[in-house]
Formats: sequence, structure tokens, C-alpha cells
Amino acid sequence: MKEFKVLCQTREDTFDLGKKIGTYCLADTMICLTGQLGAGKTALTKGIAAGCGIKDVVNSPTFNICKIYQGNKKLVHIDAYRLENISDELGFEEEMDDAITVIEWSQYIDYPCDHRIDIMIEVNEDQSRLFTLVFADDYNQALMEVVA
Repeated sequence: MKEFKVLCQTREDTFDLGKKIGTYCLADTMICLTGQLGAGKTALTKGIAAGCGIKDVVNSPTFNICKIYQGNKKLVHIDAYRLENISDELGFEEEMDDAITVIEWSQYIDYPCDHRIDIMIEVNEDQSRLFTLVFADDYNQALMEVVA
């Protein structure tokens, strides 16, 4: 496991970090986001979508639970906030093939994945955000080099 910390002062910094992640992240990667309400999970995901070449408006799929976008790369966006204590398969597994999967509130569900990046978001007193990226393996080496 490798860990990197990135400090973002503004929402634009968060979007730019997401854009780097979307640009350099490889398909078949699961990005698991945790952080308090309003920490920047959706803002980061919007940047990831931009880095994937997605032109659609990206919003949190709170009520849909899952949205799928196609750009240069496929993005599966899951909001697991309402899935706490649900252990059944949700039917998204096939959609995750050859895609970057972003799960907001990932602590509420557990999907097995070979290539996982955990991103914890902390809100500082000055409202900046500290992103801690933990890579489970070296699959996304190019991304690691960009965020290092």
C-alpha cells in the first residue's frame, strides 16, 4: 500500500485533483470516497468525470444510487449513503467491468476489487480539504507519480 496526502485550498483545487485522477486512473479501478457531508466527494467526482472526458453534468446519484457516464473512459458513480446494512448484490457489478468506479460513502458497502484507491477527505478549520489517497497496489503507477 502507498499513501499520498494532497491539500486543496479551494473547490477548484478539488476539481483539479479529481481531473488528474480521472486522466491517469486506469479502468477496472474502484475509488472509494469517505468524508463528512459537504467534504467534497461529489466535487472530486465531477473532476474525475472531466478527466475521463465526460461532458455530461455529474451530480451525486443519491436517489438513483448509481449513474453511468461514458467519455474517453467509462465512469460508474455510486452513492452508497442509503445502502447501510444492505448486503445483497445491487446489480452494478457488470457495469463496473472496464470502468472507473467511484463510490461515495464507501464505508456503507463492500465490493471486492483488485485495484482499489481509498480517498479520505478531511475538512480543516480554514475550510481547506486534506485528501489522503491510499493505493492498494501499483496498478495505477502513473497516477501515483502525478499526485506524489
